[in-house]
Amino acid sequence: MLLWLAQNFQQDLSFLRIFNFITFRAVFATMTALAIGLIAGPSVIRMLARLKVGQAVRTDGPQTHLIKTGTPTMGGVLILIAIGISTLLWGDLSNRFVWIVLIVTLGFGAIGWVDDYRKVVYKDPNGMRSREKYFWQSLIGILAALYLAFSVSAPTNLQVIELFFSWVRSGFTLDLPGKADLIVPFFKTVSYPLGVWGFIALTYFVIVGTSNAVNLTDGLDGLAIMPTVMVGSALGIFAYLTGSVTYAKYLFIPHIAGAGELLIFCGAMAGAGLAFLWYNAHPAQVFMGDVGALALGGALGTIAVIVRQEIVLFIMGGIFVVETLSVMMQVAYFKFTKKRTGVGKRVLLMAPLHHHYEQKGWKETQVVVRFWIITMMLVLFGLSTLKLR
Repeated sequence: MLLWLAQNFQQDLSFLRIFNFITFRAVFATMTALAIGLIAGPSVIRMLARLKVGQAVRTDGPQTHLIKTGTPTMGGVLILIAIGISTLLWGDLSNRFVWIVLIVTLGFGAIGWVDDYRKVVYKDPNGMRSREKYFWQSLIGILAALYLAFSVSAPTNLQVIELFFSWVRSGFTLDLPGKADLIVPFFKTVSYPLGVWGFIALTYFVIVGTSNAVNLTDGLDGLAIMPTVMVGSALGIFAYLTGSVTYAKYLFIPHIAGAGELLIFCGAMAGAGLAFLWYNAHPAQVFMGDVGALALGGALGTIAVIVRQEIVLFIMGGIFVVETLSVMMQVAYFKFTKKRTGVGKRVLLMAPLHHHYEQKGWKETQVVVRFWIITMMLVLFGLSTLKLR
């Protein structure tokens, strides 16, 4: 919005040309989201407390978490409001990638809202049933994947439509340009053609998988939000470089026209996340709930697909990956041993992984800060793939 206004008046007021710089707008998007979150935070928390939107803590979880019962949840609404307002203010509203990321983020946020609502209203820690949740996640993920398969390959929406119909006329056999290939980090020219169906499948798993991975990680005060801020900020750097013809050519990464504008969204996400951490740090005054975790995970996955860095997301979001694998391993081993011996056994003391370390005697703050440190190192390693080729 502000970019549009500046462009309309910059001939009379030359200093408004600064709004054309993505980096300038990204900095102010971050500051705006941070300010919105910090200022609106107390009011949102009081409103949630007044509505008695309190967290229903799992009875089979760590006993130390029982004191958190009743802490306001659904605080992810604060994050989404800050991201939305800041992005709409500072972003280029004609950019198609900004809109697809916003739509996916808000779509997954809506799913999380329903899930949280059922938890707090019906006092059911399980919330929305898994099948129902995965259905809506899959619907959004598949639609986003279908659009991104062609929008990543074509510079305008008109060409996206033309490419889509060309694919249909070809009997669904048309190959995508090289920029839609799966890029292997640390190699200059190694990539794997996916085709339309392969791209859709990969994108679906990245978006839905990342959404659920962030949600599983959100189990301790501040545990999920800081890695999200760090990974999102790094993806913003990738977006800026991918959107630049010069930098993309120099770094041997695909140039995706318009991807640089996602730096605005990533900046807004970082600012909103830091503002939320102010109130979510131990002892938390508010939890983000599924409305925040699912939305933020969906956003990270969508951005990673647009900038063609799915494998790098897997590296930088290593904490999210390990947390998810710990749950899968725990459930699979329990079912296997129960079927074979009649008694289910566990690999970990408790899943997800952060609860395992709590059971081993680590304090909550120790787990959180150590996971942050690991994420920071993984993010730096992921960023190194830009030059180590």
